[in-house]
Amino acid sequence: MTTTTETHGVDPDPTPLALLLLGRQADPNSERGVECPGDLPAASDSGLVERARAAKAALGNRVFILGHHYQRDEVIEFADVTGDSFKLARDAAARPEAEYIVFCGVHFMAESADILTTDAQQVVLPDLAAGCSMADMATAEQVAECWDVLTEAGIADATVPVSYMNSSADIKAFTGRHGGTICTSSNAKRALEWAFEQGEKVLFLPDQHLGRNTAVLEMGFSLDDCVLYNPHKPNGGLTAEQLRNAKMILWRGHCSVHGRFSLDSVNEVRERIPGVTVLVHPECKHEVVTAADMVGSTEYIIKALDAAEPGSKWAIGTELNLVRRLAKAHPDKEIVFLDRTVCFCSTMNRIDLPHLVWALESLVEGRVPNVITVDPETEKYAKAALDRMLALP
Repeated sequence: MTTTTETHGVDPDPTPLALLLLGRQADPNSERGVECPGDLPAASDSGLVERARAAKAALGNRVFILGHHYQRDEVIEFADVTGDSFKLARDAAARPEAEYIVFCGVHFMAESADILTTDAQQVVLPDLAAGCSMADMATAEQVAECWDVLTEAGIADATVPVSYMNSSADIKAFTGRHGGTICTSSNAKRALEWAFEQGEKVLFLPDQHLGRNTAVLEMGFSLDDCVLYNPHKPNGGLTAEQLRNAKMILWRGHCSVHGRFSLDSVNEVRERIPGVTVLVHPECKHEVVTAADMVGSTEYIIKALDAAEPGSKWAIGTELNLVRRLAKAHPDKEIVFLDRTVCFCSTMNRIDLPHLVWALESLVEGRVPNVITVDPETEKYAKAALDRMLALP
């Protein structure tokens, strides 16, 4: 029998969950890396820039700082190179003399850098909580279960996995084990063409939109050739017949930033800015990509604006830090964010100047914080998948 006690107007003691929701407590299990060991400089510290410069100068060639395009300007200022995730990982591999690779990006990017760099180098992520919602939408267990479903449907042997660079090392390793390849948003078409030379079907992980947009808009497939595998439903929510009839088996994953752009966003900006050119990333929804004027990777977007005519008008469907940086770099052009609602990548934005200063000063003091290490077995198969991508014509 359960008994209850009346409080008669006295507030009950707040539970840990209530304190968390009120912002008065942190959950270390869900907020990995939010609190760094040691003292994290205050964001209001007026000396942060000088401290970052001093620490970087003290480390010299021992440190190589990578800055993803979606990082804050205050972080990009200290990056030795900027770029997308794969370019940065390759840049790190090309600097074997650097003992420390400080990756200002997110977790899966730092994993890729660890896979491609030497054992003598250590990859540091300034905040371990800088993850990726898309990468987290496909776990090793879920993908292994999916492969069992494909096996039971009799199509696993005819299916080649193609995984987007925006995936965990575990997913890259799964891809390598099963004869598949990795792709970027720039070479997704080439990767898919290669995959269809190896087998009859593709399991595309984890971003459904890049897979669908590439297959339908660049390779001549129809939407009916694509099915969506939902890891939260039995058998992915699909029948064996649907799986057997499909050419593209798309994982139900997406980018939380690019996925927010809508057809209404495109229509609204065209009404607001007559003559605007809408340029979006292929991680956007199919209806957004088809309504846009141009579509391409982050590097494509940057090059398109570099080559654009003065006075031209652009609405860009990608992460806001990059759009703001492009607008500042091209004052002779009108460049706006596609959606009127401001949207940063929240996990990318976890890497800020206090975390970068803390990481660099820790290295100066001889402590190596937040090292990202991929185990040898995972690294072996993930690298096999990456090497197949590098060998693509």
